[in-house]
Amino acid sequence: MTDAPDTPKDWRDTVFLPKTDFPMKAGLAAKEPAILERWATIGVYDRLREQRAGRERFILHDGPPYANGDIHMGHAMNKVLKDIIVRSQSLMGKDAPYVPGWDCHGLPIEWKVEEAYRAKKQNKDEVPVAQFRAECRAYADRWVGVQREQFQRLGVMGDWADPYLTMNYDAEATIVGELLKFAESGQLYRGAKPVMWSPVEKTALAEAEVEYEDIVSTQIDVGFEIATAPEADILVGATAVIWTTTPWTIPVNQALAYNPALDYVLFGCGGRRFLVEENLMGAFMKRTGLKMEEFVALVKGAALEGATAKHPMHALGGFFAKPRPFLPGEFVTRDAGTGLVHMAPDHGEDDFLLCKAHGIDPVFAVDGAGMYRADWGWLGGQGSVINKKFVASDGPICTDLREAGALLSASDDFAHSYPHSWRSKAKVIFRATPQWFIPMDRAILADGEGTASNGATLRETALDAIEHTRWVPERSRNRIRSMVEGRPDWVISRQRAWGVPIALYVNRLSGEYLNDPAVNARIIAAFRDGGADAWFTADHQALLGPDYDLADYEPQNDILDVWFDSGSTHVFTVEARYGADVRANLYLEGSDQHRGWFQSSLLESCGTRGRAPYDAVLTHGFALDGQGRKMSKSLGNVVDPLKVIGESGADILRMWVASTDYFDDVRIGKEVLGTASDGYRKLRNTFRYLLGALDGFDESERVEVEAMPELERYVLTLLGQLDMDLREAADGYELNRYLRRLTDFANEDLSAFFFDIRKDSLYCDAATDPKRRAYRTVLDTLFHALVRYAAPILCFTAEEVWQARFPSADGSVHFLEWPELPALPGDEPLSTDWADVRRLRTTVTEAIEPLRREKTVRSSLEAEVTVPELPLSAAALAETFIVAKVGQGEEVAVTRTDYLKCGRCWRHLPEVSADGDLCARCEAVVHA
Repeated sequence: MTDAPDTPKDWRDTVFLPKTDFPMKAGLAAKEPAILERWATIGVYDRLREQRAGRERFILHDGPPYANGDIHMGHAMNKVLKDIIVRSQSLMGKDAPYVPGWDCHGLPIEWKVEEAYRAKKQNKDEVPVAQFRAECRAYADRWVGVQREQFQRLGVMGDWADPYLTMNYDAEATIVGELLKFAESGQLYRGAKPVMWSPVEKTALAEAEVEYEDIVSTQIDVGFEIATAPEADILVGATAVIWTTTPWTIPVNQALAYNPALDYVLFGCGGRRFLVEENLMGAFMKRTGLKMEEFVALVKGAALEGATAKHPMHALGGFFAKPRPFLPGEFVTRDAGTGLVHMAPDHGEDDFLLCKAHGIDPVFAVDGAGMYRADWGWLGGQGSVINKKFVASDGPICTDLREAGALLSASDDFAHSYPHSWRSKAKVIFRATPQWFIPMDRAILADGEGTASNGATLRETALDAIEHTRWVPERSRNRIRSMVEGRPDWVISRQRAWGVPIALYVNRLSGEYLNDPAVNARIIAAFRDGGADAWFTADHQALLGPDYDLADYEPQNDILDVWFDSGSTHVFTVEARYGADVRANLYLEGSDQHRGWFQSSLLESCGTRGRAPYDAVLTHGFALDGQGRKMSKSLGNVVDPLKVIGESGADILRMWVASTDYFDDVRIGKEVLGTASDGYRKLRNTFRYLLGALDGFDESERVEVEAMPELERYVLTLLGQLDMDLREAADGYELNRYLRRLTDFANEDLSAFFFDIRKDSLYCDAATDPKRRAYRTVLDTLFHALVRYAAPILCFTAEEVWQARFPSADGSVHFLEWPELPALPGDEPLSTDWADVRRLRTTVTEAIEPLRREKTVRSSLEAEVTVPELPLSAAALAETFIVAKVGQGEEVAVTRTDYLKCGRCWRHLPEVSADGDLCARCEAVVHA
């Protein structure tokens, strides 16, 4: 009987395999809440403020979302961007506080409370103001609590215990105080001019509260009989034709506009004469079906000077019987219509200004609900003017015009863009109502505190501030500049119940508001004690004081534009907490805020301080679905951030945000999130490898840089380049670039190159081997750098990684600062061009792959290669390429090696005499 052959010895116990409890599977959805709870317990935010006290400060002032519902993807994207930037600034050693805030006043919240009344078939106007305001306050407070938890779940770090709320008493007092600064410096006036008005919500709207949608309207051509024409008798009795897409404005017409420089054709058809601009004749005839049966004359527009016309409904008498003057207007063009424009100063900016210049005032025929007032001579008590049936070609307006012989055409097919209330989604109208305005082009006077003014207007001051502000991306500067250049006066009054009242007293005889700093001080004090509600229950005589009689003054009850509220937040948040002269380093919101918060904050600060409230403004795009469509419930394409967090964890969402080119609109969907998850897993595995490879590492192992192999020094050089790039990206708020550099370094420079090459040394070299010690020293450096670099983006995972290596009851990765990297010997440059080595390594790997597919070799360790040049020694190249042997030849070639495999390190080496025996290195390690 013969002995059984020897079985290969199992050397696994002698190999130093990475060891860690850090799991490959993240389980973020379950793990993150526990990390949040720990942060709250140890007071991470407050302790950071203590640690960074006295450092250079970086203030990102939070734009306030409305407290009126669960957060959506736009909220999530915005807050995560802010958090990453704040955390990155903190990492760079700055004191970077973050005070979250909410917009608690305004139509969005009031509308929700009204909806509850409508559901119960109740009229909110019949509810006592104090009760209604209390319900609005309670509604906002509830949603502040809900959103606070949701934002924290995103990992957003801030002063959640003391956020700013525009409905806090101090905030309301500050807001009214800022309003009174405008009053004291002469920057307020009350006037009746057309503003965007929502007949559904019965209030004026700001530009930022309006969105544009495509609609189809009724277009009509209407004839006005010319009554007098001092410069051209031939026009008398002719029909001047106007074209409009708002038939409901005809009952409020007061004039006709013409352009003196245009040429008009007077022609005959069917026994009547018509006047239409020469270049618009073709389109007019196509709409009306009229033909030129007789050419009468070509009339210069200037000939209409002093002419008048009859309103089509002049037979009704009264308002309609008055002659309608022809007024010259450069805004009248030959782009569309007839070259003549009917003027309703109640319902158009151009109309209002032109008529006002000629002494024609609005008549306020259309009420707040969009109905003609009951005493109006034509269609009194009827409407609503935004109702399609009312203004249709067979509706009452067109029917009456048709019967009067004035309707020349009417069709319900004119497609165009039209403003809608973003809250009710209903069409808005331009409507003249008495409102309070901040003028854009009036010289700013010194205020009650003697603040100097250089005589510049608010528009000029704001435009100058825009030029001295950093805009990211730079192109956004042009966007806000054009908006400020062209914007009308700021209408700051609203006909609502919930918000900060325009706390002014108006003289009943003169119509002027009272401008007395002592009275204003008493108003502000009352607001600070009792909030804005104090105005509605005030002893107004006491507020006026002994120098004024309440009988002479009318307290104003209009509500201040909510954009003025949010535009004042820098005062009671930034200045109140950090100093009167302090401005925010950064404002960060979506691109729609160029006409919203960015602009209202700019105008408020320029009007009261002569400068912008911010040093820089960053604009991001909108979150769209995976196909690039706007998210909407009707399309069923809404991606809920709370659902994403519940399934995948907040760090996946944060990784997606940082990976986007967020200066433009971005996409999110299953496929996009899948890509973010893949990227996350690779980074997590990098950290897992580092944790395992550093198991048991202590300072006694550390090797000085000068004593390291060149590969280690090369990787440290790459790390230094990465460090500089990440600092630059963080300073430029280029998170996409930041994350891409970080992940590329981890995947390409480390996992696919450095880790791959050195795993043999890590596993098989002796613990005291200088090369292995150098490798582990560099791994320690990489760990400390990478966990810090990742922390602003992957705030939960970085904490998990840090605690896995340095468990501490009260420590946190977020207390750390930007890593200090070891200095590289400047006078000892690398002797090897490692970029060439890596390119050659790639070529060799590609050359080995066909042999792997053919199973000529099972791994690169079984391959021998030849290369044209040897940038390193043959042994060093064999280690770098992870092959058995490297020689020099005319080209890259690969063959299977004849060397046998070491039973411990699995390398094929010449000194191994039989498969499974140990190589010299392993023999020495095992028997040491």
